[in-house]
Amino acid sequence: MSLPHAILTALLEKPSSGLELTRRFDRSIGYFWSATHQQIYRELGKLEADGLIRALPSEQPARGQKKAYEVLPAGRAELARWTAAAQDPRPMRDAMLLRLRAAAVVGTEGIEADLRRHLELHERQLAEYEEIERRDFPPGRDSTEDRLRHLVLRAGIDLETFWTGWLRHALAEFAELPRPEQR
Repeated sequence: MSLPHAILTALLEKPSSGLELTRRFDRSIGYFWSATHQQIYRELGKLEADGLIRALPSEQPARGQKKAYEVLPAGRAELARWTAAAQDPRPMRDAMLLRLRAAAVVGTEGIEADLRRHLELHERQLAEYEEIERRDFPPGRDSTEDRLRHLVLRAGIDLETFWTGWLRHALAEFAELPRPEQR
């Protein structure tokens, strides 16, 4: 996935200013595709220069006025092209897994505490996703748009469920490891 496509998606859902987009990224799209405010503003400029979006006409003077953007037909076509194109899954890159592999050769100092911290963070994220699901996807919301958005949220729930289960398993393994003084 790429940031331009995430922005095109968000703008097709609702024309927005850069500030509104950054807030929406913080509340929704950012859960699975993060971007800094600077990256979003920089990408808006590129998309506008490429003729994929345009700033909506403003009734007030432009100086100090936030610009709202909408997607042009070329932007919709680009997003449709990208959506339809095949993409291979990306290999997983997770620093915790690499750190565990490294711990096998240099020792486990600090890893168990960080596993506990990660478990707490993933439990918190899982609870947040489950609350969003309860609030935003009650039974009966089955339009195509709702079902696809719910699928994205379910991916987040399932990933957090995986991580919390895996981290509990990892901590159980750590509990059975001989302590450094026993090695």
